Amino acid sequence: MAIQSPARAARIAVSAFFFLAGFCFASWASRIPDIQQKLNLNEAGLGMVLLSLPVGLMVSLPVSGFVVARYGSRHTAIIAGLLYAILLPFLGIVALVWQLVIILFLFGFAGNLLNISMNTQGVSVEALYGRSIMASFHGVWSVAGFSGAAVGTLMLSSSISPFLHFCIITMLVCCLVMVAYKYLLAKDIHSDSKTPVFAKPDSALLKLGLIAFCCMVCEGTMFDWSGIYFVKEVQVPKSLTTLGYVAFMTTMACGRFAGDWMSVKIGKKNMIRMSGLLIAGGLMLAVVLPYIVPATIGFLITGLGVSSVVPLVYSTAGKSGKVAAGVALAAVSTIGYLGFLFGPPAIGLIAEAFSLRWSFALIAFLGLGVTLLAGFAKIKD
Repeated sequence: MAIQSPARAARIAVSAFFFLAGFCFASWASRIPDIQQKLNLNEAGLGMVLLSLPVGLMVSLPVSGFVVARYGSRHTAIIAGLLYAILLPFLGIVALVWQLVIILFLFGFAGNLLNISMNTQGVSVEALYGRSIMASFHGVWSVAGFSGAAVGTLMLSSSISPFLHFCIITMLVCCLVMVAYKYLLAKDIHSDSKTPVFAKPDSALLKLGLIAFCCMVCEGTMFDWSGIYFVKEVQVPKSLTTLGYVAFMTTMACGRFAGDWMSVKIGKKNMIRMSGLLIAGGLMLAVVLPYIVPATIGFLITGLGVSSVVPLVYSTAGKSGKVAAGVALAAVSTIGYLGFLFGPPAIGLIAEAFSLRWSFALIAFLGLGVTLLAGFAKIKD
């Protein structure tokens, strides 16, 4: 089937919004040490302050679903994208801890508003294509994360202040929004139907949310604990501390670009089932053989497993038809992000009581949970 140019233009525009989301977040993350030093925060204090971002994210989830359903994902994405970028320089000039808490809360709120709206756009563009393309959007986000971190490193090495760095990023992102917004789709999938704006998630959405929960516990654990695992369990030299994290992130990004093609070949349900097995197998390899080569291979496999689960779950949820796409995505995201937020702290508690290897073994079983839940979920190609 030939894809018409408006659909291609919309896909490029939605990809641009995924890129700016990842680029803004990575730009902020790359300068956290500078802001920590500026505000004289210790690790515990920084950890408490950083919680304000996920709190803003969680507060925004029900609001995001309503706003996208009521006003459309196109308008929401434009406003949220601009707001997300404009908040960046304020993070660079905060002088007091309470100011950072407020701006981070707003940053998290705007970021998730952008997340729900651009994923709703992605679901609608995917409907025009008639095949899976959602994973490639998330792949663009991953590439943007690498790019933002690289630019942050360059700014840091050039002794450019976080404020000036963030101002440059804001100007670039605002220009990108101004160019791309006109190609976003005006109407969302199911926008003309009588789907309710508010509705309790049915069992189908709940199962999808639980799949996302299991996967995002794994993802959050790799983000927060992969370096510590390599230091304490694999016992690598200091120069190789980030090896596991880089391995995981690399295959996660690559897997997202290959995920759409694979899901077309073997089906979305089989793809999610296979992904759960890869998560479990990769983590267990690192647990059973905590040495540099097998542990790195294990984290590579885990990255592949994690890569496509959430995009495919979002794609399925957005097409449920029982509630508006934005509301369905917000419901699934709420359950999934609970795993992302509370999984890593739970890992710390288990590691304190037993060991970090036991913690990672438990996460491997959650990978199997992805496979098992996929068997009960309604996932259509």
